[in-house]
Amino acid sequence: STGASVANVNLLSQGKVEIAFIQNDIAYYAANGTEMFKGKQVANLQGLATLYPETVQIVTLKKTGIKSVADFKGKRIAVGAAGSGTEANARQIMEAYGIKYEDVKVQYLSFAEAASALKDGNVDAAFVTAGHPTAAIQDIATQHDVVMVPVEPDKAEALIKKYPFYTKLVIKSGTYAKQEADVPAVAVKCMLAVTDKMDADTAYAVAKALYGNLDRMKAAHSAAAAITKETGKDGMSIKLNPGAEKFFSEK
Repeated sequence: STGASVANVNLLSQGKVEIAFIQNDIAYYAANGTEMFKGKQVANLQGLATLYPETVQIVTLKKTGIKSVADFKGKRIAVGAAGSGTEANARQIMEAYGIKYEDVKVQYLSFAEAASALKDGNVDAAFVTAGHPTAAIQDIATQHDVVMVPVEPDKAEALIKKYPFYTKLVIKSGTYAKQEADVPAVAVKCMLAVTDKMDADTAYAVAKALYGNLDRMKAAHSAAAAITKETGKDGMSIKLNPGAEKFFSEK
């Protein structure tokens, strides 16, 4: 158990772990030396597989009147902890709507802090990047009328063009209490990453073991329902390990 994606990249690059769960956007930043990895590029990062979506959920309460990211100007927006993947997601999505940080009142808050602030009326909307349904949002929805703010398909297309690690998905109606309609959204992918120190045979064996035991994973967690061999390269934002490449190319 670690401090999430950024910490996991560092553990991989230091050789302290051999396989790590990383969001595909963080992997992209690390491999390209951008965002929180500016000047700290991890050039030997490789992918094993992309697993399931981590949805960029944009949450507000009905009473704010916010229906679109375009309504954010002048509002108090929780964008995630400073230097986090969520914070980069928030910045990139607002940018797709022509909104910069100086147009809003930015609050650098973790999920838990953002949830409390929404409940207390101290922020107007919050970004939460996590597989849905998310406990923190379900919790707010028990006491308040929660509204999920959409990322419209045309905005999503523009976002994906610029940042290829995003994928489109839908937060189905009924995911949260009183959510009556499907909400279009974007997601990053949770992926398994290694470095070029892992030989192709080992990587192939790991991929084969992973996809050969999906029933066991589904029994352990509902997120595993989204893991399939067919989607194992969707949103792959870094170079694939040759062993994984071999596995996915087999019918």
